[in-house]
This record gives sequence, C-alpha cells and structure tokens, in this order.
Amino acid sequence: MTRRNVLIAGESWTVHSIHQKGFDSFTTTEYAEGVRWLRGALEAAGWIVTYQPSHIAARDFPATADALAAYDCVILSDIGANTLLLHPDTFVRSVPLSNRLHALRDYVAKGGGLVMVGGYLTFQGIEAKAQYAGTAVEDCLPVTLLRHDDRVECPQGVVPGVVAPDHPLAAGLGEVWPSLLGYNRIIAKSEATVVAVVGEDPLLVAGSYGTGRGVAFASDCGPHWAPPGFVDWPGYNRLWAQIVGWAAGDN
Repeated sequence: MTRRNVLIAGESWTVHSIHQKGFDSFTTTEYAEGVRWLRGALEAAGWIVTYQPSHIAARDFPATADALAAYDCVILSDIGANTLLLHPDTFVRSVPLSNRLHALRDYVAKGGGLVMVGGYLTFQGIEAKAQYAGTAVEDCLPVTLLRHDDRVECPQGVVPGVVAPDHPLAAGLGEVWPSLLGYNRIIAKSEATVVAVVGEDPLLVAGSYGTGRGVAFASDCGPHWAPPGFVDWPGYNRLWAQIVGWAAGDN
C-alpha cells in the first residue's frame, strides 16, 4: 500500500513567565507542542507526517501550490494567518515573496486537501488575531468565518452530536462523542455538509473547492479544548484518519 504524506503546521507555543518574589524577580521561558495526539493518530493510520511548529512554518511552509502538491493533505492547527503571510525575509528585510495563503487556495483548487483545526489562533481566534476571515484560505474552507473573536468557551463541557452519521468522516464513530471544553464559532457554507455539531453550531464541516476538498473541525485536536476524555477516546484515531483521508480524496 502506498503511504501518503500530510503536512501539519502549528500546534506549538512559547511561554514567558515573570516570577516575582518580594523585591526580586526573574524570568523563565518554556517551549511546548500540542501535536502528539494528532500526529500519533495519523501515523497509526499509515500517514507520513511532516510537522512544522509555528516558528518553523514561518520560514519553511511551502510557498507555492506546486510545492504543497508534495502533500496529499495540509493541516493548519492553532497557527495564525500572519505566520504564513509574514515570512521573516518579508517582515525583517522587506523582501517581496509569494503569498502562502494564495498558494494554499490554489493547492486545494488543483486537488489538494486542507483541514483547519480549531484553537486560539485558527479561524478567527482570540481577539480575532488568527485573521483568516476574508483571506484566500477562507475561500477554500467549507465555512464562513466571523469577523470578531469567535471562541466559545465551555468549561462545563459540551457534547458533540453527529448529524450526518453516514458521511465518511463520521463512519463507525456513533452519534455522540466525548465532551469538549470549547470551540470556534463558524458558519457552514450553503453547499457544504455539516457532519457534527456542538449545540446549534457546526463542529465538523466538509466541502469541495475546485477539484480539492476542505474540512473544518471547530474544536481542538488536543488540550485545552480537547480534554483527556476526548484525546483518549477509542474513536479519536479513527476520527482523524477519516478526516484527513477524506480531505485527501478518499471515498
């Protein structure tokens, strides 16, 4: 069986902390990644995973649709539009370079698969800083994005419900999934298929663009919005394998 390639960009962060102890203070810095659950699920399904943390994607994310064509599917997870728009050579040295959001749109139009995973810096995100609304990436997603902070925090938990159980994304996963702790509010486009919801809002949406496919998953692939009960759910691996496989052209 031919193994296929997927590129995951995002799911990393750096935390700078100030420790104040009376008169004195000091700082610490911690780097972390949240990709291990998603990467593990895809590798278990036979995918060859290329992972670019946000600071690596800023420089190395493919710049053209042809370069992206090396991958059967691209996943953006918790990485803002500015990271892809502002290559360091453009931001620091004012060098004109390709618009990588346009490259993603053209890649999907030519048959590629795109999955956007929710978080504080995807869709619109916290304080609308993810800034994908109105971009070329929104064009090829199956959802319309809000123009403001789109987070819905659910510390009490919200239980997803499957509304299209026969769709390949949801096959074999039952109609009720483990609870989540939040999501991005998105609006399904009229021609798209809403596969699962959280309350009255779409959670999992599938659609086509050109000869390719786009999938929006409005919550997280790991903590904090995806708590242990979700990432340890026996259906977790199957869900992500089906999402990425469908986006890449399966079924």
